[in-house]
Amino acid sequence: MGKNKLSNLLSSTPLYAKLLISALLLAALILILITQLHHWHFGRSPAAPLSAHPAPPPHATPYDPNTTIQFDFSPYVRLYKNGRVERLSGTEIVSAGLDTATGVKSKDVIINSTTGLSARVYLPKLNTSKEEKFPILLYFHGGAFVIESPFSPTYHDYLNVLVSKARVVAVSVNYRRAPEYWLPVAYRDSFKAYKWTVRNSKSGSEKWLYKYGDLNRLFLAGDSAGGNIAHNIMTMYGAKAKGLALLNPYFWGKKPVGMETTDPKERRKLEVTWEFVCNNRYSIDHPLVNPMGSPSVWKRLSSQHVLMTLSELDEFKERGKAYVEGLKKSGWKGEAKMYETKGEGHVYFLYQLKSEKAVKEMAFVASFLNNSS
Repeated sequence: MGKNKLSNLLSSTPLYAKLLISALLLAALILILITQLHHWHFGRSPAAPLSAHPAPPPHATPYDPNTTIQFDFSPYVRLYKNGRVERLSGTEIVSAGLDTATGVKSKDVIINSTTGLSARVYLPKLNTSKEEKFPILLYFHGGAFVIESPFSPTYHDYLNVLVSKARVVAVSVNYRRAPEYWLPVAYRDSFKAYKWTVRNSKSGSEKWLYKYGDLNRLFLAGDSAGGNIAHNIMTMYGAKAKGLALLNPYFWGKKPVGMETTDPKERRKLEVTWEFVCNNRYSIDHPLVNPMGSPSVWKRLSSQHVLMTLSELDEFKERGKAYVEGLKKSGWKGEAKMYETKGEGHVYFLYQLKSEKAVKEMAFVASFLNNSS
């Protein structure tokens, strides 16, 4: 009876009404399906995340080789896990040219185009009334083997004044630095620069050297790490020169000498930085960093004139004193001079170029370069 009534009702319903009813039923089904999908997608348990690489909890720090520090040698350089090097100082450069304050001229030269080894060459103001030959100074900048260059304002200003006061032709070497190039690369580059200087002083493409330089008066010099380099290319690599000027040079060793600090933490800090710049290739008592521990080193010193400058507050001062004492005890027949500045720290003369103490020390260095015979 009910089925007959429904059949009669549908059969009597107009076509448009049937279509409307069908559409409403379809819409209801779609709405139900959407509701179920929404519940399934957004209502699932947090224990089953959608991402295969979930974000770390708020307190965790994700490992990033671009920002993770492998070695922090502040205030000089940082080395990151991905090999990126961040230099914290000593990166500024200035152009070569005429220094109007001193009359000194400078220019940049390429020594080896393959490795990028280069230098800045300096010529003092010339006396137009006569031809002159000047001593040649091969200079190695400091910077812990990791920062600075001959092109920095610090070294460019210093060399301009030194060349003017001492009246020398100078070659300031741009050796490659750690950590991109671990030691002994800096030593090898510096020795190649030495050979280039000698060759061009005899004949070659560098006019300032062969026209104005006197190879018989060749001096090697450097400050801090550069002093270490000057010593080593003479004793370990066989460079020959008339004189050697070590300005607050960098040397160290396992056992304290003189009045050096005995604090294990301070000593270890200096050991670690040496291990860093040589990539653990050499110990802290290797002759490259501790010549005092290897007396035979002095026998290789070709120079007959050595100047050691010290600063009273410099942590490397005692090593400088021990160097001169060891040199004299070794049977070396040359002349060693020592100059100490009171109340100043390591390589103060680079940053206080016009101070009374720095001017006085500069005069002493200039005298050494001119009067050593």
